[in-house]
Amino acid sequence: MTTDGCRLLRSTDGFTYLTALFMVMVMGVLSAAAGQGWQQRMQREREEELLFRGSQLQDALTRWHYPRGSAHVATPLADLRHLLRDPRTPATVRHLRRLYPDPITGSDWELIRDPVRGIIGVASTSGLQPFKVDNFPESLREFTNKQSYRDWRFVARPPVAASTGAETAPQPIGTSPRSGPQ
Repeated sequence: MTTDGCRLLRSTDGFTYLTALFMVMVMGVLSAAAGQGWQQRMQREREEELLFRGSQLQDALTRWHYPRGSAHVATPLADLRHLLRDPRTPATVRHLRRLYPDPITGSDWELIRDPVRGIIGVASTSGLQPFKVDNFPESLREFTNKQSYRDWRFVARPPVAASTGAETAPQPIGTSPRSGPQ
């Protein structure tokens, strides 16, 4: 090989190195973009799960604090575990099938307490900004334009019958309005 041929090989070695470096940089940028999209998708899924779990807890708290057709006075709720099996009655009454952790943080909920009624609601402890800011179900309409998940407060509310305006509570799990416990 001549000296001109050796110079040609050396110059292509540098070009190959720069091309490989450029490809690694492009792959890094594309991976970062894909990771960002994946992270947003996961947050959206957790947000949907937060709405589901929070609504389940809100309904259970409403059944606890506003029992339908019950002779007993609403007892303050000291522990969320009492929603799994109501200690106020000898029969097995379940307001909630299981205790769900906060899906955004994976930890316990922030408890919202009332000095007389005990635990009346739950909220996430996350300060992340939600993707969903409107088009909430009627029972969660106050979540519109909230700035963080911490502002989404799932609180027991006195239920109102749609046609009469009279208060009515959701039935505990395992009961129906007509037949009672099943």
